[in-house]
Amino acid sequence: MTVAAVILAAGHGTRMNSTLPKSLHPLAGRPLIEWSLQAVDGLSDLRPVVVVGHARKQVQDYLGERVDYSVQKELLGTGHALMQAKERLNQRADQVLVLYADMPLLLPATLKGLTQLRAGGAHPRHRPSALSLLTVEREDAQGFGRIVRGQNGSVRAIVEEADCTPEQLAIRELNPGVYCFNAQWLWENISLLTPSASGELYLTDMIGIAVEQGQEVESLAAAPDETLGINDRSQLAAAAHALRQRINTDHMLAGVTIVDPASTYIDADVTIGQDSTILPGTHLQGATTVGAGCCIGPNSRIVDSAIGDACRVEYSVIEQARMDRGSEVGPFGHLRPGAHLGEDVHMGNFGEVKNSRLGRGVKMGHFSYIGDATVGENVNVGAGTITCNFDGVSKNRTVLGDDVFLGSDTLLVAPVTLGARARTGAGSVVTRDVEEDTLVYGVPARRPPAVENARQPESNEKHGPN
Repeated sequence: MTVAAVILAAGHGTRMNSTLPKSLHPLAGRPLIEWSLQAVDGLSDLRPVVVVGHARKQVQDYLGERVDYSVQKELLGTGHALMQAKERLNQRADQVLVLYADMPLLLPATLKGLTQLRAGGAHPRHRPSALSLLTVEREDAQGFGRIVRGQNGSVRAIVEEADCTPEQLAIRELNPGVYCFNAQWLWENISLLTPSASGELYLTDMIGIAVEQGQEVESLAAAPDETLGINDRSQLAAAAHALRQRINTDHMLAGVTIVDPASTYIDADVTIGQDSTILPGTHLQGATTVGAGCCIGPNSRIVDSAIGDACRVEYSVIEQARMDRGSEVGPFGHLRPGAHLGEDVHMGNFGEVKNSRLGRGVKMGHFSYIGDATVGENVNVGAGTITCNFDGVSKNRTVLGDDVFLGSDTLLVAPVTLGARARTGAGSVVTRDVEEDTLVYGVPARRPPAVENARQPESNEKHGPN
């Protein structure tokens, strides 16, 4: 049976107190709506339909052509929102799966089970129902409606929290608002919804319509954390905590040691190789990849970067950079965008690299800055070395050949090239290119003057006593 997924994302999200639409608030490296899209991915060949309304241009600009859109021009409730998708979906699908853009912990397997339950595939009677819905039992109701069941255990109604009697408020089976409808029944009956006291059309009233018609209403229990809804930033933080636990557990089960999961923040799109260790206070963000056998942290932040096998990062920040096998940074290093450390590079205390490649075996011990440079293999970068890459108008490059030795406090005034095995003395200011196998020093750096051996060779004549 063909499933069409409808994601409701039209609301104001006023309790977020933000200029950013609620559906675009980030969670573990992805906007909230991305989590809903991931949850329905693979359920159907049809593109999901996103119902937009408030700030729809921002949502559409972000999602682009990955989804279809229906516009809710007046925000008149969830039932009214779903009505906007009728024209786009009518007769295109057998089932309509409805969920929200602010429920990021829903799992694809749960939604698949919901669609199978409605179709009869997961039910012992194998009889399709008018709709199936998720339910959840937990103490924190989060404002969800209560599930009211009959004596035989069947779902009879959903009562919104504001309308509940004291007895109904005590019910702990809640309605998170995720439904799967028989498409034909839905489109034939959604027009029967009547406005509430606030003038809105509630999708929850479809359950009462089905019951009055004698239709089957199935329910599927979901795990409590899957149905965490987000209305404000405190709930966003609670969802982030639950999602972080899930992500960290998945990595640990895959062979990664996370010493303190509670203080470790790993985004959803991060990959980590087997036998790597993540120390406390570490943030791995964006599309970061960490190889096998690495040690990352403590207190390090890596964003959109590629870390090879057997690397070490300690008390450092790495942004849009690359480290090849066996390289190490820190403590207190900073790789800025475009930095690339080759194999077995050592970058120690308070080093910084930007838009530069350091070749295999480079040693950059401490207190140095390399920017807009190409550094050959086995180069020694002395303490305090700086590439002076900006002349006030444009950035200029520095090129260092293999086996160059830079003395402490060397200043390389770009554009400048040092050939293989060139050497600089401590405190040198290099303003001109240096040939291979050449030593320069001073301010500005020059080759040493020719040394003439002024001493005359000693005579072989033997002098007598004075």
